[in-house]
Amino acid sequence: MKKFFTSESVTEGHPDKICDQISDAILDAILEQDPEGRVACETCCTTGMVLCMGEISTKADIDIPRIAREVIVDIGYDRAKYGFDGHTCSILTSMDEQSCDIAMGVNEALESKEGEDADAGNGAGDQGIMFGYACNETPELMPLPIMLAHKMAYKLAQTRKDGTIPFILPDGKTQVTVEYEGDGKPQRIDTIVISTQHTDGSLPMLMHPLVENVITPVLQEARQHLPWLDIDTYDLYINPTGRFVQGGPAADTGLTGRKIIVDTYGCYAPHGGGAFSGKDPTKVDRSAAYMARHIAKNVVASGLCDKCQVQLAYAIGMALPVSLRIDTFGANVDEEKLCNAVDRCFELTPLGIIEALNLRLPIYEQTSDYGHFGNVVGGNFTWESTHKAGLLRRTYNTL
Repeated sequence: MKKFFTSESVTEGHPDKICDQISDAILDAILEQDPEGRVACETCCTTGMVLCMGEISTKADIDIPRIAREVIVDIGYDRAKYGFDGHTCSILTSMDEQSCDIAMGVNEALESKEGEDADAGNGAGDQGIMFGYACNETPELMPLPIMLAHKMAYKLAQTRKDGTIPFILPDGKTQVTVEYEGDGKPQRIDTIVISTQHTDGSLPMLMHPLVENVITPVLQEARQHLPWLDIDTYDLYINPTGRFVQGGPAADTGLTGRKIIVDTYGCYAPHGGGAFSGKDPTKVDRSAAYMARHIAKNVVASGLCDKCQVQLAYAIGMALPVSLRIDTFGANVDEEKLCNAVDRCFELTPLGIIEALNLRLPIYEQTSDYGHFGNVVGGNFTWESTHKAGLLRRTYNTL
């Protein structure tokens, strides 16, 4: 029986992604000076205005308006005729310190306070549920629909910036529908939708350059990993409304954390609900989601199963997760034994995750576009490493 699955991505000029990038750029600027800084930074933007707000406790001295303007201009919003100009827009800030009630739980975990574990380190900065996922549909061990959407969105931005397609503008979205057969393997690209902001009057010129420079290279790369994949019979829709001249914050208000499904697995796997951007790694919304992905990817890379989903859950102020669940979707795996192996091979406390994945570095702005997982942008994302796959398999086999 045929089944279809669809995922979407957005370019760096999308209003919500502008906000994610600004929030993470502020975080990076703080971590450069103060790796222990506590940051929860939200951004919203609308016509002619950006508001940065949140709770920050740090020794760093940063210029938030300058950081925000640099991000906006680098995206490509550098003149008023695009509807938004980083040089002249208003930048408002409203920052406070981290709540002392939250800080007391983060500074020292409950396990340490009660004498259960003197080395527990930091407690979780909030309660929460985090999911990680991996599958063997792509070389990145990610679901095929979201990876194709991300790569097309990235190509869309690159062809704009390098002048290959000079009449497209920063805002844009991609959407890819993949047909699966009953065995769960992707068989055919069914539908591709690209909506890209463009200069007035240029819409009739979009079709050929988008197919040649954005769509075809991404599909050909996918077929190298899946030789049977049908990439020739898809339906294509480009700017289906017939016009996309007004875009960015002039068309839609943007907000940090409003593209969490784009940031993760494109709805192919659950998401716990917490956003990533603008949060330092003591916030398990971010760091534990990265570790959950790291675990799932190493489980699949070990050959124990074709797809794996990991759930972690934390209580505020506590170091150890309150639960760990692993789903291998019917593979011939003892999942209880696998949980024990994971517990032995991976650090699951907030401090342990931060140290294991080296998360106090200013690496976060590059995560804020084209997915935090799969590494489309070629960043140094430690959670994408599979260096523990062999150790995990050996540990599982000895239990």
